[in-house]
Amino acid sequence: MSKPTPLGPDSLMWRYFGDWRGLLLSLWAGSMQNMHPQLGAGVEEHSRFFDERWERLYRSLYPIGGVVYDGPRAEQTARQVRGYHNTIKGVDKHGRPYHALNPDTYFWAHATFLVMPILVNEHFGEPLTEEQKEQIYAEGVQWYRLYGMSMRPVPPDWPSFQRYWDHMCREVLEDNKATRDVLDISRIGKPPLLRWLPTPLWKLARIPISRGFVWLTVGLYDQAIRDKLGYRWTARDERILRVLGRALALAWRLVPFERRYHPRARAAWRRVRGEVPADAPLVETPARNLPPSDRRDDPKHYSPAQVG
Repeated sequence: MSKPTPLGPDSLMWRYFGDWRGLLLSLWAGSMQNMHPQLGAGVEEHSRFFDERWERLYRSLYPIGGVVYDGPRAEQTARQVRGYHNTIKGVDKHGRPYHALNPDTYFWAHATFLVMPILVNEHFGEPLTEEQKEQIYAEGVQWYRLYGMSMRPVPPDWPSFQRYWDHMCREVLEDNKATRDVLDISRIGKPPLLRWLPTPLWKLARIPISRGFVWLTVGLYDQAIRDKLGYRWTARDERILRVLGRALALAWRLVPFERRYHPRARAAWRRVRGEVPADAPLVETPARNLPPSDRRDDPKHYSPAQVG
């Protein structure tokens, strides 16, 4: 097998994956991943994600995005990301063995990331053509090769992937505790941009915000997932989502190009434009997003001080 090739600035993944609109899909991605039986079991038994939701979300964007944007260093970043999963294994409460590096499990998590640019454009931008979706899928496979995982579960093309996705949603994914925990954001702390907001005001504001975010997530689900989780989605809901999405798409055109991107992606664009050296140090998460000090030596955690 030939050496995997990193993605570059001519790819659609570079154009869309590091886009800040992807944060609107964070509950969708987390819940879809956790509905996989093995992945959900690993989260239930090994993760303390719910102790630090915002910090975990924001720091995870750096290495995951790096596998797309780090150019010649992307394969090294991919192996680091893969390494965080080495010790996540066990037997779930139903007696089923699981391991985060099971190829089927690992590819499912990747599949949700691969689909995100398609959903972002469908709901909050300009919907992609079938040809562009095929390109996104091919680039997603190119990205996945960097992890050095078995390619056995990877569908060969976009139509095959669509059948795989439908099968997973209908036959494999399940309603479980890890999924319900992700979707319960009724007590979530203040996001970084609202640190200035007095806590009593945040406790009031997060009621409609959390309900709205879950509503949005339900709108992004396939109908099979809504059915499994017991959510109702009406034609009126769909119309409202379309109007809100169109408004965001129009407003997004006014955002300067660089401001649309996460810092890791932004730095990559600067490197390829020659604005910073090609071998400039990779942008890592700021200290405010690091794991608690007693967990920074845990091999499951990305902590730049340990990355070197």
